Amino acid sequence: MKALVVYDSVFGNTEKVAKAIGEALGPPEEVTTAPVGEARQEQLSGLDVLVVGSPTRAFKCTPGITGFLKRIPAGSLKGVQVSAFDTRIPVTGKTPGFLKVMIKLFGYAAEPMAKTLQKKGGNLKVAAGGFIVEGTEGPLKEGELERAAEWAKELAAY
Repeated sequence: MKALVVYDSVFGNTEKVAKAIGEALGPPEEVTTAPVGEARQEQLSGLDVLVVGSPTRAFKCTPGITGFLKRIPAGSLKGVQVSAFDTRIPVTGKTPGFLKVMIKLFGYAAEPMAKTLQKKGGNLKVAAGGFIVEGTEGPLKEGELERAAEWAKELAAY
């Protein structure tokens, strides 16, 4: 299996999740985990699995990930298993009401990224994932790296 995990990270949390996903997908000779600034379009050739990740910033992915997704040629992901993930703050009883409404209206980054990957021809077999960050800058909620690895194993099973 040839897999690529492309991510952007602001405070390092999304990078940690991306690396956990990459490790769970398979050995380094089969899986490349790359920050968006180092990812190249040539790496899309011959892929079996593509995963894209971003922190949720203002209810969407980072500009770097947006640009990467836009540069993927239409139809080029035909036959590729795809999914996306984001890191996000949790909605809890302590979350201000205004923020809860905004999240309900605009959501998080993962789902729109996954839809874009599908529009480029990818097969979305595993729903987009969201991994919880405590506070604005982190750290990741306890157990999220393990949950990310389990999510990746689900994706690798296809």
